[in-house]
Amino acid sequence: MGHTKPNDFVTVKTSLPTSPLPTNHARSPLTTGRLLLRPLAANDLEAMYVLRTQEDVMRWTSAGCIDPNIEMTRDKLNNFLPPNDTKTFNYAICLKETGDFIGMGGCHLFPAEHGWPEVGYMLKKEFWGQGLASEFLNAWLRAWKELPRSERESNVAKEMVNSEGLVQEHLIAITEEANSGSQRVLLKAGFEKFREFNEEDVSQPNGIIKLIAFRYFPSREDL
Repeated sequence: MGHTKPNDFVTVKTSLPTSPLPTNHARSPLTTGRLLLRPLAANDLEAMYVLRTQEDVMRWTSAGCIDPNIEMTRDKLNNFLPPNDTKTFNYAICLKETGDFIGMGGCHLFPAEHGWPEVGYMLKKEFWGQGLASEFLNAWLRAWKELPRSERESNVAKEMVNSEGLVQEHLIAITEEANSGSQRVLLKAGFEKFREFNEEDVSQPNGIIKLIAFRYFPSREDL
């Protein structure tokens, strides 16, 4: 979405989580059958560095490559710690039995470049294919939907909304076309595919990456 210009946006009226978002201190841990989701903390740095130096994990991120050093990871982690925690709604993803940090996820951009909140997640490769991404996302979505809402105007990219004026609240997720695993997780959780577009691939000179946008409606009663 880095190519979106100011005149490519429209103003909509919608319901969104009240800003500022709850602080890390005010957020209760979430549990599932196998996971503990808790607010991120400064002592997650080393575990987060391990996560962000797995090439297979980072190839699906906007960075497209591993963190070159732990200071880069520290900068990323600081985005989710006080005083920045009220601008995001991210959790550490841990194994419930051991407390081991195996990933992170949530709303990392509020609002994102396109105007809507955006959700994403990262799991260590050794925990892929076990249904843990779905377990995380379903628990996180319940917490997201329970946040207090406010009615307000928001500037949203034209291609990220079907109409102007009063519109239903959106939560956006964007994946690479080749990332079929994440797409299955999103569809299973109630997201719908609604847009495909190309964007510059920052990991390759003159590269183009194909992306797919999914949307979820937190206020829809049947989700």
